Amino acid sequence: MAEKPPLSRLDLNLLTALDALLTERSVTRAAQRLRLSQPALSASLARLRTHFSDPILTRRGHEYELTPLAIRLLEHTSIALEMARRVFESQTEWVPSTSTREFSVYGSDYGFATIGQAVSKLAAARAPAVKLRFMLHSPQIIENIEERLRSTDALLLPHGFVADLPHLTLNKDYWVVLAATSNNSIGATLSMADMAAAPWVYTYQSRTAFTSVSQQLQHLGVEPRVEAVVESFLSLAPFISGTRRLAMVQSRLADLLVGMGGVRAIEPPFDPTPISNALWWHPIHTHDPEHIWMRQQFVEATACDQDAKVAAGRLQAPVNTVRYRVSRFRESTGSTSGARRI
Repeated sequence: MAEKPPLSRLDLNLLTALDALLTERSVTRAAQRLRLSQPALSASLARLRTHFSDPILTRRGHEYELTPLAIRLLEHTSIALEMARRVFESQTEWVPSTSTREFSVYGSDYGFATIGQAVSKLAAARAPAVKLRFMLHSPQIIENIEERLRSTDALLLPHGFVADLPHLTLNKDYWVVLAATSNNSIGATLSMADMAAAPWVYTYQSRTAFTSVSQQLQHLGVEPRVEAVVESFLSLAPFISGTRRLAMVQSRLADLLVGMGGVRAIEPPFDPTPISNALWWHPIHTHDPEHIWMRQQFVEATACDQDAKVAAGRLQAPVNTVRYRVSRFRESTGSTSGARRI
């Protein structure tokens, strides 16, 4: 086996040059991005080509394109740069009120419109210059989530899709059925026959992207006739309004969708398995003080939301209070994959 060169022999400045070249696919644009002269960046490209024994960029007509190796390097390079940035931005003491840290979180629009917006408000009150970047996930991201979470702070996603990663279980949610207010084929209640006969709008429908309730319907013998698939929970209402279509949506999102007009929420005629929402992260972040602070915002924002719904009498089923999780979180901030569930 070939011996790896010691890190001290590697010029880590080349990593910045490589990232710019792979992103811009042009020596000229990469040099402008890095505020370097074109000859200086051309020299860096020559050294990179020697190191990798690969041209990295090849000319096709008036443009450059990435070699197969360069395409593989693209994601690894951005991850490596982000990790290096975090190493040198680390501080002995971190003060949230003066920090300009940006936290990035993958999730769905459901998670962002419910838990995410509450976290954003709480964090803004405590750390005005801290930024939260909420990014929509995709099946490809979930399939490679452990690697993705090396350079991203967290994933907001219910249990059932990710395993063997540190996490905090935040809250439970329940399913309701959305129907058009103009849909006279069903009344205030639904039967399983109604569910089987109606056309449907699904939010996800593939081997790796699905909702737990869609699988449960199939296990109950209902094979919905799907007329539309929309990879967004917030986009459901316009696809249902004025039609005979049905959709299943989380109860915490139902009020928002009903408020858009044209749709109503109905209790399902079976007992859907509740959703258990969780925040997931890579083990490298577990003991990071800044990351611990971010996780605490998720726990406390969820607790506040839980209390508000209890006070309004809008919880469909009793759940253990999240206040317990807040107190335990403060006692042990290094939560792992063995975190207690609500």
